Amino acid sequence: MQDNREDLIELYDIYKELLTDKQKTYFEDYFYMDLSLSEIANNNNVSRNAVFDQIKRVEKALYEYEEKLHLKKKIFKLESLEVNDDIKELISNIIWEEI
Repeated sequence: MQDNREDLIELYDIYKELLTDKQKTYFEDYFYMDLSLSEIANNNNVSRNAVFDQIKRVEKALYEYEEKLHLKKKIFKLESLEVNDDIKELISNIIWEEI
């Protein structure tokens, strides 16, 4: 489960701007703040089930974005290149400009 959590957080860091504000709030409360579903539900005046459903939708969306866009894979390849940091930064800027 820890690998899945780390993977989701990495994907979230890449694709969070594609999510709604509510999805970002629930995800961050659950994965970063380590709040329970009940705590998040209470804080947002919704049911625990609504929070659970939103988090599952976010997880699915993040994996689908990566499946289609492959940004995490590209970032990993970029980081593993044996070139100096200035070139890596230039390539990274080019990648992120197009998005």
